Amino acid sequence: MRDLPRFHSCLPRLLSYAAKVIWQMFSLLFMLVSLSPPTHFLVQNPPAIPSLAVVWFVSGMWRTEMVIDWHNYGYTILSLTLGTGHSLVYFSKWYEGFFARRASHNFCVTQAMKIHLHQQWNAKATVLYDRPADIFQNISLDEQHSLFQKLSKEYVVFSSSDDGKEGEDTEATVFTELSPSGEVRLRKDRPALLISSTSWTEDEDFSILLMALEEYESVMRKGCRDLPKLICVITGKGPLKEYYSEMIRNKDFQYIDFSTPWLTAEDYPKLIASADLGVCLHTSSSGLDLPMKVVDMFGCGLPVCAIHFNCLAELVKHEENGLVFQDESELASQIQNLLTGFPKTSMNLEKFRKNLELFQSKRWHHSWKDTALSYFKK
Repeated sequence: MRDLPRFHSCLPRLLSYAAKVIWQMFSLLFMLVSLSPPTHFLVQNPPAIPSLAVVWFVSGMWRTEMVIDWHNYGYTILSLTLGTGHSLVYFSKWYEGFFARRASHNFCVTQAMKIHLHQQWNAKATVLYDRPADIFQNISLDEQHSLFQKLSKEYVVFSSSDDGKEGEDTEATVFTELSPSGEVRLRKDRPALLISSTSWTEDEDFSILLMALEEYESVMRKGCRDLPKLICVITGKGPLKEYYSEMIRNKDFQYIDFSTPWLTAEDYPKLIASADLGVCLHTSSSGLDLPMKVVDMFGCGLPVCAIHFNCLAELVKHEENGLVFQDESELASQIQNLLTGFPKTSMNLEKFRKNLELFQSKRWHHSWKDTALSYFKK
């Protein structure tokens, strides 16, 4: 769809929102009616306004079936900025319920959401779990080395501390090096690579991770020899990125380095596959959806520490494929326990990686074929 003209930014907030909705409504309507009539419309929610109304209208006009794929609720996301008691939040909740009951079929991403859809709006749904795309998978050591070399040209934390020293491997990175025979190998003195991805929004409190890492730093400064240095990479873009970046710059870390890159669609899954541990701070506005970032990490066989919320156990099995924490103290303890003895020994990380192999074997197209395809073939 074409972008809304910039004049709306000069309007009061509510009028700007209304102008945006009206523009999107007519743009989407024009696009849909210009298509050949399909047998089904599959619409992902959120966003709910105005897509559900427009698709429902066109479906009725053409007598086609509207199927809603529920990934969360728009009204709970709206409540993060407006508050739960705002009239627009009440309207959005009614609006989503109205179309949930009138859809030909509903898919949703958790058992908890399926139950909630039925209890709240008497809408029946089929659970279609998110699964990783094929691009999220294990990669070879050579691929990791090439990625670290590429990133080191822009982000100094990936560079070898030996760069520029006479007689040292000029191809080395902070994680990898070349053996005398020219083969890539992991460095024995490498730090652990911890990764988290975010859209830098209010539903992820990154101060939890920073406080956990401050505790890690404190343990290291007391002379602990069983823990490695850390490189913490936080990927993504969003409104709170500068706020947390400034917070990081104001910390005095000696054993932990940070990088907040924006990665290409090709490099992001490779970096996940090269990491040692993932951290997820997604709490869900509804408490009923699952973090896609964890799905992607699991697709690469990466163990995760994830903050607890209602239905997380449908994805992260505590002490089986990862760990679940409640606060920064628990996260700090988990990071330290998992990385004790790294890189020589990391038994729990290896156990989690082994347990993730079954999850890695089922990809998105398999899940779609097994769960959803039969409905569209009716």
